[in-house]
Amino acid sequence: MLKVIIFAVVSAGIMFISWTSLRNPHSHGFWRFFAFESLLILILLNVDCWFRDPFSVNQIVSWLLLFSSLILALHGFYLLYAIGKPRGELNNTTVLITQGAYKYIRHPLYGSLLLLGGGVFFKNLSLLAGTFFILTIIFLVAAAKVEEHENLKKFGPDYAAYMKTTKMFFPFLL
Repeated sequence: MLKVIIFAVVSAGIMFISWTSLRNPHSHGFWRFFAFESLLILILLNVDCWFRDPFSVNQIVSWLLLFSSLILALHGFYLLYAIGKPRGELNNTTVLITQGAYKYIRHPLYGSLLLLGGGVFFKNLSLLAGTFFILTIIFLVAAAKVEEHENLKKFGPDYAAYMKTTKMFFPFLL
């Protein structure tokens, strides 16, 4: 029952933050909302196993992914504020960022969420958790694709050239 209450409260907060995006399925925020929701479900599914068997291979992999997620998120947010010069909302940058992690990947914050999802999934490998992890991946890829379309409109040929020299989420991979 507690998990249902937590889900409802956190979902209400995510919905409040995403309200304008939810009315526009052609915005990256629409898809990001569903990625956040599937991540929330994944976390609630596996929260009971967070510290179970702490030195197992699954737990070690999980903690490595979670720590990597935190580092990438902090770095990505720092660059958004310091270089991106956001106007209004954080994701409304006015400068194309090509330094730091952005030199290698276009979406470090979405990459961070993928690492978070993987870290949570490894806490307790199950078919249900795997399903929500796959949904998270699908929604984050959709959000990134839509955001790239928005960035092409916003930054034009500079963003198109940037796309050719970087990967979407992880350097040398994807």
